Amino acid sequence: MPDLTVRVELGSVSVLRAGTETPILTQHVRPDLRPFIHPIVSPTGVGTVTEDAPDHHPWQHGLSVGLNDVNGVGFWHEGMHPGHVNDGSFHPRLVGEPTADGNTASWQVLTELRSPAGEPLLDETQAWTLTDHGDRYELGLVLGLRAVRDLTFGQYAYGGLFLRMPYRPENGATAYNSEGRTGAEAEQQTARWVAVQMPLLDAGPGEPAPVVAVMDHPANFRHPAPWRVDNEFGIGPSVSIAGAWQLAEGQEQRFCHNVVVFGATVAPQEIEKAWRAFAEVSA
Repeated sequence: MPDLTVRVELGSVSVLRAGTETPILTQHVRPDLRPFIHPIVSPTGVGTVTEDAPDHHPWQHGLSVGLNDVNGVGFWHEGMHPGHVNDGSFHPRLVGEPTADGNTASWQVLTELRSPAGEPLLDETQAWTLTDHGDRYELGLVLGLRAVRDLTFGQYAYGGLFLRMPYRPENGATAYNSEGRTGAEAEQQTARWVAVQMPLLDAGPGEPAPVVAVMDHPANFRHPAPWRVDNEFGIGPSVSIAGAWQLAEGQEQRFCHNVVVFGATVAPQEIEKAWRAFAEVSA
């Protein structure tokens, strides 16, 4: 299993395999912008698994967190959607020093979410751990949402951790979940995990199409979560699909997720095995 190193630069944290100069993953932490992870390079070393700001959803960025209708304020569309005019702002910073130990790297980002008037509403903490197994990565997230004031999260069709991959209709893609549903049948449905497989735009002919599985921990609020599976195969668990929920001032809700990036085709049984190992870890 490859050893990892971390490189911290202004506005980003990169994770590299030891002895290489090209990051396998970059975390962006830029002032006044949503934090996000892009690119994630396939474990094979060839091809980019994530996509940043595609034409069809320019407010989506690789692997990121977005929320909707937080006391009526949106933290998803970044002011770019004409139908959503009450968008708040993101104010992230890196917490502590990123670390690398063997094949594992860790870092943490704290983001203050503010209303359009500049009023603090929510502190969001993303604690990430990347483990490189050679043929696959496991990217664990502990997501903390702490209310600065009493908050209501309205019912919404999406919101939370979200993955955007480089979908093109002519290349095709497949989405499927732990309950055996595929494609549009998985939209708004509960599941332990959802996986997507698609060819990569910058991988050559004959390169395997990776599989990315996003997992919901059994200790999470409203597990198994309902999922967003959109028309371009963007995926993410969203408890807000199931209905409105609240946080009192000072209260925190935590969510644990695991994102497993396989370098090539795997059977659903292998994804289920990875989910069960993840589920056994205390949230």
